[in-house]
Amino acid sequence: MDNVLIDTDVLLDFFFDREPFAEYSAEILNLCEKNKLNGSTTPVIISNVYYLLRKTAKHDIIVERIKQLLSIIDIIKMDKNAVFSALNSEFKDFEDALQNYSAIENGEIEVILTRNLKDFKKSELAILTPETYLKGKTLD
Repeated sequence: MDNVLIDTDVLLDFFFDREPFAEYSAEILNLCEKNKLNGSTTPVIISNVYYLLRKTAKHDIIVERIKQLLSIIDIIKMDKNAVFSALNSEFKDFEDALQNYSAIENGEIEVILTRNLKDFKKSELAILTPETYLKGKTLD
């Protein structure tokens, strides 16, 4: 079973039902729920998702949705080493560097699922869109 980091944009595609991407995000989360995929995210991603959802819904509703999400995916740690690695990296986007180095330090993440491929060019991990990932896998 693959271990993946699910980036902010993938979760937002799901929560905001952004077409045509929501279908792939929903399938990724469905695989996590069925224990056919180990999905993870970071505290920063959860914070970003909360912040953006808060613009459209009440706190209590968002908290419940995030709790539901966290019942099927994990949160990996983000520590000082990940921050220093991100600060010292050649990534153009600091936030993406944080996600990348947290995933690397986790030691089990093999793939970052994102639609923001260009900002992860410097990663040593596989960087795939949910659509590309799903087309390349037989998970049933």
